[in-house]
Amino acid sequence: MAEAGPARLAAPDVEARLARLDDLLEGLQSAPGPTTRSATEAVRLLTEVYGEALARVLDHGDARLAERLADDELLGHLLVLHDIHPEPAERRAARAVERLRPAVRERGGDVEWAGVEGQVARVRLKTGGGCGSGCGGGGAEVTDAVREAVLAAAPELTAVEPLPAPSERQSAPAFVPLAALTHRGAR
Repeated sequence: MAEAGPARLAAPDVEARLARLDDLLEGLQSAPGPTTRSATEAVRLLTEVYGEALARVLDHGDARLAERLADDELLGHLLVLHDIHPEPAERRAARAVERLRPAVRERGGDVEWAGVEGQVARVRLKTGGGCGSGCGGGGAEVTDAVREAVLAAAPELTAVEPLPAPSERQSAPAFVPLAALTHRGAR
């Protein structure tokens, strides 16, 4: 009978540990003194070594392994952190938008990937409208969520520019003289 491996962390446990790590590192960075500098350097060096180890795993694997690692949420973030993600930033950002799309649609809006220009991601964003009262999440909240998701998936990009959805683009109404409306067919 095979021996069971170490217990794995569930996604909420990983998130809790990452949040605690952020708090600890923030506290470390704000504390003065040589011990703080040494602790911060130890964390930086450990991160670099683990990044190198992850890069070597990718080197020893094939394209299928790289794809599987990139598809795992935690590993994908680590690959981005160490700048070794096998997919280009544009593809990662587009996938982040597609993952958000159902939640945006639930709020009566829509979001579509529109591409990258330079280092700026572009998304077509239609907000609000169709969900009635009580849905929450106005346009600014949706825009912020999209921006956060895209830049987390592709930090190489510098910004996210929301473009109006085609149905929201409004052209100036044509001028129709009042006389044309009130004097039909008068000659």
